[in-house]
Amino acid sequence: MATLTELKCALRESLESRGVLGQLKARIRAEVFNALDDQSEPRPALSHDNLLINELIREYLEFNKYRYTASVLTAESGQPEVPLDRQFMANELKVVEDPSSRSVPLLYGLLSHFLSSSGDSGGKLFLRGSAPATMTRDSNTLPGPES
Repeated sequence: MATLTELKCALRESLESRGVLGQLKARIRAEVFNALDDQSEPRPALSHDNLLINELIREYLEFNKYRYTASVLTAESGQPEVPLDRQFMANELKVVEDPSSRSVPLLYGLLSHFLSSSGDSGGKLFLRGSAPATMTRDSNTLPGPES
């Protein structure tokens, strides 16, 4: 007769091979987070930029079936439960999609664009804009120009 250790190993291998073990672990983490999340603590206001960034990440997570991770992101960030309309996001990001790009998250298209574009600056992207108001330049956050 199989020992308890052998049964545990066989069960673990079976759950891993079917992809269930990872889902169970993610579900447990999400439920623990929900139980510990202090709903009385007010969330910081969700800026327009953060709303779009979170939605890009959520779309990617859900596409890859990281649903529990997406649920934690939504709960922790204060992102609306209902996802933003994809066409709205594309318009906000000034992205034009072809029919084939609509089958994958916008984040994939953005990454593909930047990895394949040579640009005028030696393949480097020149970023413009400012950091979110909550980020300041000090020794604990953003590196200075001397870094």
